[in-house]
Amino acid sequence: MGGSLTAVGLGLAVIGAAIGIGWIGAKAMESIARQPEAVGDIRANMILMAALIEGAALIAIILSAFVL
Repeated sequence: MGGSLTAVGLGLAVIGAAIGIGWIGAKAMESIARQPEAVGDIRANMILMAALIEGAALIAIILSAFVL
């Protein structure tokens, strides 16, 4: 039972991170289309936020693996 709950936790962490990073990428492209002169700032903020989401997902994966 514990192994299946861990698998569910891992799956939810990965799906949540994928949705978050995809949403950030979509909104960044929309922002660049609206204001092309700010592409450098938007890209830097997009990469920073994607890294923070990925870090949170990694922590969730590690914690769900230790629950077992």
